Amino acid sequence: MYRGCAFSNALRKSIALGLCVTAPASLGWSQQADIAPVRPSAPAIVRPYLVHTVPPIRLANSSRLHELIRAGVLYLTARDAIALALENNIDIEVARYNSPLLAWRLERAQAGGALPGVPSGATQASSVANGQGVAGSQAAAGVSATGNAGGAGTAGNATISQIGPVTPTLDPTVQEASTFSHKSAPQANNVQSLTLNLTSGSRVLNATYTQGLITGGTVSLNYSDHFLNENAPSDVLNPTVAPNLSFSFQHNLLQGFGVAVNARNITIARINYKRSDLEFKTQVVSTVAAVLNAYYAVLADYEDGKAKQSALELARTLLDDNQRQVRIGSLAPLDVTSAEAQTASAERDLVISQTNLQQDETQLKNLLSRTGIADPVLAGARIVPLDRITIPEKDDLPPVDQLVKQAYANRSDLASQLVNEKNAEISSIGTRNGILPVGVAIGGESQAGLAGTPRTVVFGKFVETANPYFVGGIGNGLGQVLRRDFPSERIGIFALAPIHNWQAQADYGIVQLQLRQTQLSTAKQFNQVQVDVMNSVVALQQARARYDAAVRNRTLDEQLLDAEQKKARLGASTPYNVITEQRDLAAAQSAEIAALVTYANARVALDQILGMTLEANGISIEEAKQGKVSRTSSLAESPK
Repeated sequence: MYRGCAFSNALRKSIALGLCVTAPASLGWSQQADIAPVRPSAPAIVRPYLVHTVPPIRLANSSRLHELIRAGVLYLTARDAIALALENNIDIEVARYNSPLLAWRLERAQAGGALPGVPSGATQASSVANGQGVAGSQAAAGVSATGNAGGAGTAGNATISQIGPVTPTLDPTVQEASTFSHKSAPQANNVQSLTLNLTSGSRVLNATYTQGLITGGTVSLNYSDHFLNENAPSDVLNPTVAPNLSFSFQHNLLQGFGVAVNARNITIARINYKRSDLEFKTQVVSTVAAVLNAYYAVLADYEDGKAKQSALELARTLLDDNQRQVRIGSLAPLDVTSAEAQTASAERDLVISQTNLQQDETQLKNLLSRTGIADPVLAGARIVPLDRITIPEKDDLPPVDQLVKQAYANRSDLASQLVNEKNAEISSIGTRNGILPVGVAIGGESQAGLAGTPRTVVFGKFVETANPYFVGGIGNGLGQVLRRDFPSERIGIFALAPIHNWQAQADYGIVQLQLRQTQLSTAKQFNQVQVDVMNSVVALQQARARYDAAVRNRTLDEQLLDAEQKKARLGASTPYNVITEQRDLAAAQSAEIAALVTYANARVALDQILGMTLEANGISIEEAKQGKVSRTSSLAESPK
């Protein structure tokens, strides 16, 4: 006996991942133009801030459905039923959204996150540069007087936030902030300002460009310009401008370091996008199998209805014969009562068969239409199946081990399960990296400038004038920046090491154990394939044997009923015997129909387990993606 475990994990993964990775990304927006979001058409500078246009859902059925309805009757072959499902089934329509949805998720993952783009944590309203004006001079000297703060808040060289195995924001960010302020500050000690009320007007312009690195870091370039005009008589430069240009970076050295850990979400999103073909195929296979089973159920209901109608006609014929014989005195009235009971039973069976047909028709209509029976034309139409279930003389199935290999190679759900396992392995990279201590390198460089309008300050015998080097406007200040006249450099290391590291260790253990569970579940699913294949083969063989027995039984019951009817006409049998044979024949006919449908369902199930449903029914997956089957129905082409 073939054992599923003999089919190595490596070979199974190579088959499934090959199906996923090499499958063309044909579910892309080019073939899904009717449902995919439409990007805005606008200049590039404003396009990123405009919303996309998402088309409304499509609830209209294809024209094929109404073309097949003639005089209130929906004539269907099995191929037409499949074509209608590929065009109109709502489950397949829902599955069509997976590809554009996963494409957007891939784009979202490629943007990175969740590190912020370098927002400034400190307010810049009324802030001044070191050495600029009275407040700037005090700040440069390390003096801070109550009620005379030149700026709100303090800021260090860098702010550490969300360090660890979190992907930085990879989408470049431009931040600009402009503030204008007017401030009055009482001067308890006016030695420097020479005024009791220091009044100042300031303008601060700040622009920052930030870029995250996939290796686990962030770089930023910042330009700021501070303008200050105040009423202090002691200022030798007033008003002044103080430009500043700085470059800074921070980069993870241990936890959160490396392309693999920071790109894991992108890798998973890219795999999932490619896997959308597999998911869509799985949905199509499931829907087609459901349509075929529903179609065969309607077909069986029609055949059963014919058998029940025939049984009712036989019962009524027997009742008429018995009533006639009672009138001439050759039968007792009790025989008429028995025939009436048989007729009532046959009428009940016919009604049950007809209502079963109505229920199965509703189920099939719901599979073939996006609106179901809400469409009045479809709701009132009867379904007439035109195909007949045929059973070949023999099935000619290959050995079970070959069927199992075929299932491994063709089943899209198995390939999708292996992709889930691969995604779990990739995701675990984050928790493995999270065990490492936190180590971050921080560095940067800035260039400052200062320029203003010169003033002469006379204080007693002292006369102060501005240094000519700082006299000028913004051009002089920018020249100092570009010449690197006043450079500042900084570099540092931030480290954090939990003593026991219990949280990270527990997270890693949980993820690894869950991964092992996923791997065992995958192995169980592959092992189950062998069981399913064997059971399906046995079910098909049993269905054939039951059908053959049902046909022989029905033939014998027909012969027995015919013989019993002839004996009854000759007076050699009783009406009770005829009624018994009629019941046996009706049961044999129902059993034959049930066996026929059971065989058809078993064949559909075997094709589904082997992953051959699409091939067995001539279905193009590309047409299913587009929602338009090119093959026209022969019924639609014929004159109405």
